[in-house]
Amino acid sequence: MPTATISAKGWVVIPAECRKKYHLHPGTKVNVVDYGGVVAIVPALADPVREARGMLKQRKSLSKALLNERKRERKREDAR
Repeated sequence: MPTATISAKGWVVIPAECRKKYHLHPGTKVNVVDYGGVVAIVPALADPVREARGMLKQRKSLSKALLNERKRERKREDAR
């Protein structure tokens, strides 16, 4: 497990093997995340919304399900 030391200015040098493995280059933005006792350095997403798209795929589209339910409701109301 690679280790790093915090400088007097608070800087941390990420070991070369980790930079290569995670494609971290000079200028790469990262987030420092506190997981309640664990600090993690996580590469920042360029476009979080776009990159998260499809992450929570479901079997059925909720929009389609809602539209179908509304059609059934209209039919029931028209039948009255």
